[in-house]
Amino acid sequence: MSHDFPAEPPHELPPDLTTPDRLPFFKRLLARLVGGSLSRLQAQHVPSWRQGHADGFLNGHAEGMNEGYAEGHLDGIEEGRRVLVIRDTRPLEHRGPKVDDHLFDDWRLPLNAELKKRIKADVAEKLPTHAQPTAAQWKMIFSDTPSTYVIAGAGAGKSTSLVLRVVLLHHYLGFELDAMTVVTFTRESRKDFINKLMEVMALWGHDLSLRGARDVVRTFHSRILPLVRSLPGFEQVQAFENLSSQNTDLFGKRLDDGEDSNPFDLRINDAQRQQMNLCYRDLYAANPRFREVMAPLYRHSLQLKELDRDHPDVQKRITVMGLSSKRDEELCDVIEDLWIRKGAWPIQGVEPMRQTVEVSGLTFHVHGYAAELDAWIVLGFDPSEDQHLRRPDAKLPVWAEWVIKRTLFQAFCRKPVIWLENYDAARGMLQSLSGAAVAGPGFEYKVKGELSAAPLLDCFVAAAGFIENLGLDVPDAVAQMHFSSDDPDRFFFEALSLFWKAFEDHLLEQTPPVMTYNRMFSLFGEKSPENLTLVSDDGLRPLSHLMIDEFQDVSPQIVSWIRASLREVRRRGVTLHRGRAAQRSSLLCVGDDWQSIYGWRGSSPKFFMEFPKEFSSPSTTRVMLSDNFRSHQHIIDAAEHIVRAAPAISGKKARASGAEQALLPVTVLDRDDDRLVRSLIEHYNAGDSVLLLYRKGSERAKLPEALQTLANADYALPPHERRLKQLTYHSAKGLQADAVFLLGDCQHLTQSPYKNQVYQLAGLGREGDLDAFDNAQKDEVLRLAYVAITRAVRHCYWFIDATGNDETGTSSASSRVAGDKTFFDDQRGEVNVDAQL
Repeated sequence: MSHDFPAEPPHELPPDLTTPDRLPFFKRLLARLVGGSLSRLQAQHVPSWRQGHADGFLNGHAEGMNEGYAEGHLDGIEEGRRVLVIRDTRPLEHRGPKVDDHLFDDWRLPLNAELKKRIKADVAEKLPTHAQPTAAQWKMIFSDTPSTYVIAGAGAGKSTSLVLRVVLLHHYLGFELDAMTVVTFTRESRKDFINKLMEVMALWGHDLSLRGARDVVRTFHSRILPLVRSLPGFEQVQAFENLSSQNTDLFGKRLDDGEDSNPFDLRINDAQRQQMNLCYRDLYAANPRFREVMAPLYRHSLQLKELDRDHPDVQKRITVMGLSSKRDEELCDVIEDLWIRKGAWPIQGVEPMRQTVEVSGLTFHVHGYAAELDAWIVLGFDPSEDQHLRRPDAKLPVWAEWVIKRTLFQAFCRKPVIWLENYDAARGMLQSLSGAAVAGPGFEYKVKGELSAAPLLDCFVAAAGFIENLGLDVPDAVAQMHFSSDDPDRFFFEALSLFWKAFEDHLLEQTPPVMTYNRMFSLFGEKSPENLTLVSDDGLRPLSHLMIDEFQDVSPQIVSWIRASLREVRRRGVTLHRGRAAQRSSLLCVGDDWQSIYGWRGSSPKFFMEFPKEFSSPSTTRVMLSDNFRSHQHIIDAAEHIVRAAPAISGKKARASGAEQALLPVTVLDRDDDRLVRSLIEHYNAGDSVLLLYRKGSERAKLPEALQTLANADYALPPHERRLKQLTYHSAKGLQADAVFLLGDCQHLTQSPYKNQVYQLAGLGREGDLDAFDNAQKDEVLRLAYVAITRAVRHCYWFIDATGNDETGTSSASSRVAGDKTFFDDQRGEVNVDAQL
């Protein structure tokens, strides 16, 4: 291989070594002659020597370069094999370490194939054939990941699986019972699970006492109360929801562990009302702004409600409007005389002032003016007076003339008018206007979106409970809400904000101190994690391994408490479990988003449907229990057809796995009480267990006398022989019967502006959905129908009021009934031949 190198050396030669210019011919000839002579004389020719030296240098340099390159090339190849190559592949941007936001350590339960085989053999030996777990149930029982969620549809047999999970942890893995908690939602489900746990544990040789079982099986309320009581100064704290005049049950047992508390019961008892009234009285006297916002609320509650001009009563009475106007002053005289004789008029705070008002161009009269309420007062005809009383020469009695006047005012008067129906209403008004509200506000209020009016303080409890269940603070949430200037709800929620803060302070000042359950949960939730650090190891340890049933009904408030507790368990690490078999923490939740029916109280299936996101874990197990051991396939398919329009966890489809039964469709009928009575008694006499479910609790009082008689006779039997229960759709969850009779449709009838607002504040619903709560309720009515139908084992009859089907602007479950499906028998609109005969 040849290489081209420069003809000149890479550096300059000394001037005396540079090549001379070429000599002319004669000079070259002379130089040769002289040079030859000098050579023969052995004399040195210096210039020639220098020229030769230069030529040699150049030739040597070229040869050296060739040889050096060749050798260096070979050496370079060999050395190149040992060159360290550094490539910088790091990102240009600086990035710190990731945050471990998991609620659990990355660990697994120590389960191996041999142990699983042993457990299965023991279960096969100790439990009857019908109680043997399915493959999916074993997956739940053997889940070894820190978090597990189990989608268990209606009749899935989850209770036995939960009990066996406790047996696995305690008997086979040696976990101490005081390191685990099983949570049920109600007293009834807690009682049932306690009994079942004691029975099954006994089969494995564990003599679990009632007290020991009660320590393990809890409601959320009975779990949080001892947590609060473990703190100094709160050893005797009581829950507001547990207050009662005796604070004991029917058997004289003290109720102080929360077991008696129903998380969905909004009724206020006398002891609770007394505390609320005392707080109201003190706040009304001390806070000018509270008095200011109460005035428009009171006026609104008493103010005559408008009546549509097309209403039949208005159309009937408008024909005598002129005559009514002419006789109105005489009518006012008669009614005023009655009030004066009773000592009910005048009223303190109301100026007696007979004034004329124009109603649709005609003149009528009012009796007085309440300056504080900025409203005119009209006195009514008290029912205790003589119903036959007439004015001289009048054809109609006084009460009838007064009713006509009221109807005309409702339809045509647009001034603020308070219509005092009776003497009692006047006394309540007197008390409120004088500030002597020892018995509370003394009037009812209806928040927009609620179905009916209720005493004002009851409305406060309901609204505050809803807001707090969503994990929000009442005053803070109210400060972020918006209402139009003339909306009375604006004053209601400002009054609520003022009252609720004062009420919580009032409760803490009692001896012993009192708290609402919601406040207890919030004090130990994610917004106050430092409070959990005050809890002792013994107080926190039961939350290490949580198993929660009916998880679809949890509220954001409860979720926050669960997450905060699990974070604190992990934070304490090995110190919490030192010397114990139960290590680290775990969460197993069982639920069915299709059975989430308590959204009106602030619960949401979101946390179950998005379980892996809401409960961050290094590893999560998902189990689907699809077998239904209760109902036949037609009942399952009918219920699922209705609820499938609501958002749900994907992949759900139940299959009947119980004993073979005849496939009978769900029968849908128009409301017919005679047919209801005949069919129900027929099933009862045939020996079937029967559930009579109604949409509204008020239906019970309206039931036919024959059903009431049967219900009373059944109740007189020993408990184990009773076969008839009457409940609301909501109360029936968890129950079943051979034949189920449903009364009433499941409909979304109202819009709730305030609940839509706080739903958004809580981050529930789709982003940007201004009607998030209302839309969630439209889904919930479908789920409520699913719950009701799936109570049936063999027979299901659904009686629906015909008028309910024609309501516009409503979302109803019955609209999902498909007459072309074999699992429905839609008989609505058919002529009842028996009735005609």
